[in-house]
Amino acid sequence: MLANDLHDETIISFSQRAPLPPSAAERRQAPRHLTILRVGALIGREGRELCLIRNISAGGLMAHVYSHHAPGAAVAIELKTNHQISGTVIWAEGSNIGVQFEAPIDVGEMLSSQAVLENGWRPRLPRIEVDRLATLRCGARIYGVNTRDISQGGVKVETDEPLEVGREIVLTLDRFRPVHGVVRWCGDGLAGIAFNQLIPFGELMAWLRGETMA
Repeated sequence: MLANDLHDETIISFSQRAPLPPSAAERRQAPRHLTILRVGALIGREGRELCLIRNISAGGLMAHVYSHHAPGAAVAIELKTNHQISGTVIWAEGSNIGVQFEAPIDVGEMLSSQAVLENGWRPRLPRIEVDRLATLRCGARIYGVNTRDISQGGVKVETDEPLEVGREIVLTLDRFRPVHGVVRWCGDGLAGIAFNQLIPFGELMAWLRGETMA
């Protein structure tokens, strides 16, 4: 579960500065900002992890993370647009870190990229590589599959048998509840499944942490 002091929404600022630690930021008037929910992926020395972005500006961001990242460490942040932003950890307090981007980002462009696309699809949620066995029920048939990656909105699986696009399925992962979804694509031994409902961030994060420690 996230700390009680976490914002329910991400603060997006047009400032050129990286966000300050919470104790300092709360004592200052935040510059012009918008608020939206945002989950990202952080790539560091230990690999890739999901994170909750509390505050992002043109110059950097503040994120709630689940592993240790020391000041001075090089990291990359991936948002829903699947575009990586390189930066450096400049502070770490508890479960929060501050990241200074290598170069300022265009906040307006970042916001517009989150809109629904003309074809009705939304930008993809960050995915985390997970190599685990799972069962997939499609009608009366049950398949054994291997997961490749997972996000709040879907999963990619490796399957020996082709799955029919558009079919409703139920995916069961080890130590996780059954998840209902729809086959979106299938080819070359892989299939993409979109969940009917987003998995809550905290629930997915708890499962991922448990799988990492297993």
